[in-house]
Amino acid sequence: QVQLVESGGGLVQAGGSLRLSCAASGRTFTIYTLSWFRQAPGKDREFVARNTWSGGSTYYADSVKGRFTISRDNAKNTVYLQMNSLKPDDTARYYCNARVQAIDYWGQGTQVTVSS
Repeated sequence: QVQLVESGGGLVQAGGSLRLSCAASGRTFTIYTLSWFRQAPGKDREFVARNTWSGGSTYYADSVKGRFTISRDNAKNTVYLQMNSLKPDDTARYYCNARVQAIDYWGQGTQVTVSS
């Protein structure tokens, strides 16, 4: 199994920045991808960014391209989401996801609130 713990959320003004962290533990050598998703009140959970654990390939939702950057530190088993130029529409609970074969593991999430 894999355990995920997110941190770094908070309240920020529009145009500001935050960096989220997701620390993975357990059978981290089995992880194929680590991703960030988000869910705003009354909306479905949506994909934000993905990083392949071994190859370093990254993918982003169109809504965050050019503003968010996903990165990882393998030595720390941690993936980061640097969020710049934040908008009120980015307000959501952000979740870390680890894909191990066909199994998805999720963290508890961290709240990001962007004020206008």
